[in-house]
Amino acid sequence: MGRGTRGKLRIYLGAAPGVGKTYAMLAEAHRRVERGTDCVVAFVAHHDRPRTEEMLHGLEHLAHKDLEYRGTWYPEMDVDAVLERAPAVALVDELAHTNVPGSRNAKRWQDVEELLAAGVDVITTVNIQHLESLGDVVESITGVRQRETVPDEVARRAEQLELVDMAPQALRRRMAHGNIYKPDRIDAALSNYFRPGNLTALRELALLWVADRVDEYLQQYRGEHNIRTTWQARERIVVGLTGGPEGRTLIRRAARMAAKGSGSEILAVYIARSDGLTAASPKELAVQRTLVEDLGGTFHHVIGDDIPVSLLEFARGVNATQIVLGSSRRKTWQYVFGPGVGATVARDSGTDLDVHIVTHEEVAKGRGLPVARGARLGRSRNIAGWAVGVVGPALLAFLLLHIDIDLGLANDMLLFLSLTVAAALIGGLLPALASAAFGSLLLNYFFSSPTHRMTVSDPKNMVAIVVFVGVALSVASVVDLAARRTHQAARLRAESEILSFLAGSVLRGEMTLDSLLERVRETFGMESVALLERAGDVDPWTCAGSVGPGSPSRPEDADVDMPVGDHMALALSGRVLPAEDRRVLAAFAAQAAVVLDRRRLQDEAQQARTLAEGNRIRTALLAAVSHDLRTPLAAIKAAVSSLRSDDVDWSEEDRAELLEGIEDGADRLDHLVGNLLDMSRLQTGTVTPLIREIDLDEVVPMALGGVPDGSVDLDIPETLPMVGVDKGLLERAVANIVENAVKYGPDAHRVTVAASALGDRVELRVVDRGVGVPDDAKDRIFEPFQRYGDAPRGAGVGLGLAVARGFVESMGGTLNAEDTPGGGLTMVLTLQAVDRPAPVPHLPAPVIS
Repeated sequence: MGRGTRGKLRIYLGAAPGVGKTYAMLAEAHRRVERGTDCVVAFVAHHDRPRTEEMLHGLEHLAHKDLEYRGTWYPEMDVDAVLERAPAVALVDELAHTNVPGSRNAKRWQDVEELLAAGVDVITTVNIQHLESLGDVVESITGVRQRETVPDEVARRAEQLELVDMAPQALRRRMAHGNIYKPDRIDAALSNYFRPGNLTALRELALLWVADRVDEYLQQYRGEHNIRTTWQARERIVVGLTGGPEGRTLIRRAARMAAKGSGSEILAVYIARSDGLTAASPKELAVQRTLVEDLGGTFHHVIGDDIPVSLLEFARGVNATQIVLGSSRRKTWQYVFGPGVGATVARDSGTDLDVHIVTHEEVAKGRGLPVARGARLGRSRNIAGWAVGVVGPALLAFLLLHIDIDLGLANDMLLFLSLTVAAALIGGLLPALASAAFGSLLLNYFFSSPTHRMTVSDPKNMVAIVVFVGVALSVASVVDLAARRTHQAARLRAESEILSFLAGSVLRGEMTLDSLLERVRETFGMESVALLERAGDVDPWTCAGSVGPGSPSRPEDADVDMPVGDHMALALSGRVLPAEDRRVLAAFAAQAAVVLDRRRLQDEAQQARTLAEGNRIRTALLAAVSHDLRTPLAAIKAAVSSLRSDDVDWSEEDRAELLEGIEDGADRLDHLVGNLLDMSRLQTGTVTPLIREIDLDEVVPMALGGVPDGSVDLDIPETLPMVGVDKGLLERAVANIVENAVKYGPDAHRVTVAASALGDRVELRVVDRGVGVPDDAKDRIFEPFQRYGDAPRGAGVGLGLAVARGFVESMGGTLNAEDTPGGGLTMVLTLQAVDRPAPVPHLPAPVIS
């Protein structure tokens, strides 16, 4: 292999640990060596598995590099040794492995990238749960968060991707026989990660991911070879929507068809003409879009003047296998204008696309008014109108001159008049005027005596021709005016539907600025839309919201700009809109300004609520100062006054008791003032945590200094992962929680403080056996100045739990209350564990039997 080219990557993707990825990779290496390929083992850990060791025999091995980490030595791949050896193919196991700190790269896949860049082909292995995009899905299935991941892009770039799969029952038997884990780990693995449901879900996940990658390769190949015919490798069902009420029936019918075959896709497509507004109801299209997405399909909005051609192009572009259309809503007489979309698509679909015509309740009920397009009739109708108006009279004159029957001038004029009316119906006024003028000349020259001369000898014929021209012009004008009024009515109807739906959505608060701009982009068929604003006439424009790629940053850079007031504008890119569309665009622009103003008013209202809450806190603080702070002060003053009294001779025991009372009162004051200051910091947003990695067993014991000895049972395992917190804030929060639990718990039962790890989180649970708290009060106990029941033992201002929750949330954690089984209250403090790279994989590589 030439060193100047990038190496090729081949990945054996496992559906689960133990399916035989490494074994398959080594078998492929032996086949290549037998063919004379220079193949070496860069890194394969056999974990003392006999069958894997046997497969390693006969292959060239490169030395590992041993690295020390926390007193233990770990073997890692020596990238420099592989580059120096420069083999044609290198075997690298466990692509998702995290290298020991101090290695050349943090991840093994980065080592592989170096080898590929140097021109070395690499064969490697990875499990489906280690793909980065599937981390959340795998965690929801197995309950285990994978800390070692590979970016999906690395796997997608592989030239060859081979799935290694095994039935869940067979994999569990392999596990039970001791071929994957050591005997002391088998029972735990079978009852947790390797449960049949977990393995089945991981298997399906792997199959779907590989199917998507195969589909990408297929699309790329078809594009490179310009293949337009459909390859029925996977069922893709395209649903053609008109925006009418029958669309929901079609979508559900397609969903039932897709359910019959696993892996089928539904793609609903609405094709709008390129001349502006759509004929469909935006509200109905929004309902159908939601229905498609709820059924697992996708919705597509396509611009195209020829609907059958655009629909077929879309279907072939996505490699669809079936098209679902509804039976035509046109009435019987309307078929004189053509066979309709369904018949045309079925005729032109060819042998590679199946077209299903689905009946529905709207069949033959009429399509209603056409798309509102003003007086623009389209190029095809203009051409047809001129053909009827100009070519038609010439053909009619030719026929009348070559038949033996003399119909008379009156009947001839009626025939020419019918062509004028037809030209008006098809092409509008101008083709009708041309037809009237040309027809009158033909009548004068060929059918009015003297013939073949542009004169009329009989005054009656002159009157007849003049009447013909007048009637033709009148009829053409009336027909054209009726067509214009029809189109105007259709346009106004479409506009009113759009505006009423828009106004209703905005007034109900159902539409955000981004969704409104997206509606503008879809309605007018634009590429991008942006709402721009500036503070003054000379200030630069800023973008308040945008959708679509390459949105304009200034109104003058856009194809269409619609001013909104003096310092705001709606800018659109994609095409220039006709003047009649700007009226609707102006309404959209005004609504966009309303939405933006409403969003800012909501922000201001939130600030006002915050200020009101601050006022409530200050009022409650005054009440607390006037009552709760004065109580310990009164006790301190009484004790001091007693000690200073000259007429009483206090014994040493009495003096010690009074001093103890002073000390207790001072401690209570210090605690109350500390909580008040903490709550003040939380309310003003001045709490800035200094996050550090610490162990809980360093913080929790220090937080128990304010509770009596022997009142708390502590269970903090040393094996817990570290957490990222502010040590001082966490200590204060835990102290408040524990003191509250001790205060309200019975003296006969100790408070339990226990910690455990759950996925990527660490939970600290403070359990008491008190009277508990009703469900409707569990959230209220975290509000400032709340003391549930105002128990006499609960002296204080009711800030302890509020401060604790505020501190915990400022560090990215949560604090919630739960019932203690058997009675009592449990405070659950959840913190994020530090995601530290592990030096070795969490699951040993499977042993292949």
